[in-house]
Amino acid sequence: AAREAARTAATLDDLAAILARFEGCALKATATKLCFADGKPGAPVMFIGEAPGRDEDLEGLPFVGRSGKLLDRMLAAIGIDRHGPVESSAYIANTVPWRPPGNRTPTPLETQICLPFVQRQIELADPDVLVCMGAPAAQTLIGTREGIMKTRGRWFTYHTGKREIRAIATFHPAYLLRQPLAKRLAWRDFLSVKAALAERAKA
Repeated sequence: AAREAARTAATLDDLAAILARFEGCALKATATKLCFADGKPGAPVMFIGEAPGRDEDLEGLPFVGRSGKLLDRMLAAIGIDRHGPVESSAYIANTVPWRPPGNRTPTPLETQICLPFVQRQIELADPDVLVCMGAPAAQTLIGTREGIMKTRGRWFTYHTGKREIRAIATFHPAYLLRQPLAKRLAWRDFLSVKAALAERAKA
């Protein structure tokens, strides 16, 4: 049902409306709001995390609160503003658009139910670079089985449905808040993203 519903979306607005009506994931019943996306569709880079937390659930936007503020600072350091002009902005989403109760990890079934929607979201957003924040997002979208320490900083190929794009994994901002020493590694990853976007702009 999720695959069929996702396929019918011709635009991102269509997809958001379809998700708002979708009753196939139990998380919808316990979440406050659908947390679909933030930033600018058509941006050259798309960031994807795992699932909304408490702040995201209340606002209906991904990456707000402390994690969101840290992400915004990291984006600004490489010249990206999620609400700036399209060419220097980002599009931001999660693999699961509803908050799991108590901020628990989504179950494999919940993730698989939501996967066709986020895959269609990536296809419709059509970024040049995909950044998976945290191991769950990387494992879901890139298909790696390794932990984030081994996956981060490496480039992969992601098939959007329309074309192949570059994909990279890095730490989730929530992890960086708990482990600030990892910020230097995340900074390297963000510099790699900046370089990839610069290459894309020259092409």
